[in-house]
Amino acid sequence: MRAASGAITSFDPIGTTATAPESIDTAGAVAGWYVDATNVYRGFVRVAGGTITRFDAPGAGGGANQGTLADSIDTAGAVAGRYIDAGNMIHGFVRGPGGVTTTFDAPGAGTSAYQGTTAVCINAANTITGFYADSSNMTHGFARAPSGTVTSFDASGAGLGGTRPNCINAAGTIVGWYADASDVHHGFVRAANGAITTFDAPGACTTCAGSGTFGACINAAGAIAGYYGDASNVYHGFERAAGGAITGFEASGAGTGAYHGTTALSISNAGAIAGYYVDASGVYHGFLLTP
Repeated sequence: MRAASGAITSFDPIGTTATAPESIDTAGAVAGWYVDATNVYRGFVRVAGGTITRFDAPGAGGGANQGTLADSIDTAGAVAGRYIDAGNMIHGFVRGPGGVTTTFDAPGAGTSAYQGTTAVCINAANTITGFYADSSNMTHGFARAPSGTVTSFDASGAGLGGTRPNCINAAGTIVGWYADASDVHHGFVRAANGAITTFDAPGACTTCAGSGTFGACINAAGAIAGYYGDASNVYHGFERAAGGAITGFEASGAGTGAYHGTTALSISNAGAIAGYYVDASGVYHGFLLTP
């Protein structure tokens, strides 16, 4: 772990009761969402100079627990995310750097409350990945090309728990996890040509429902960061090299009891990994693992 260096600036959009920054681009612009006084979600972009622009996706509901959630920003400042309409159905959106917003639904997405399309991550080429819930509430992955074409996919062996992409790199490679018929989780990598490779971290429990291997993020070189749960429900971080070799690691101070341990969530192009760990007292702490 490395101590934080430099100044830390806190911020909240005016009128917020909770602020959730979700992504930062290479220019220092931050995208995320906040909750207003009526419990409606609102999207925002904060540029490096500190100016905050708030926005709502067209069609977003104005009731409690409805609204706009921005989840990812690319190098040009385009923002992808999801919005919840007045009927509590979920839809994807992409907001261009100039503020023009396009909404979309993956083919096959369900149309009932809490079903629909969730955009999770956008890359520098403006390709978006995420997942959608169908009419049976099973989740499927998708990739949306800059042209607007949406391609759905499932990892081989996915059960009712479905397929959940988490991240896409500049080459269009997607990483995430899927749940099999026994609700055991496994990592996957989907190449830009559609080929999917599944994997399990050494030490991951392959018989534990709700646990297993979780692919979290992929960098430009194809290295993946993620985490896994062992047979005692302790979590561990891992890095998977582009060639497939997996190395596990623990944050210093991570607890060794059930639901304690290390959760890796992000990896930079330089190979630095960030996430959090839970200590023996159940307290959460951030960590940064430098290469």
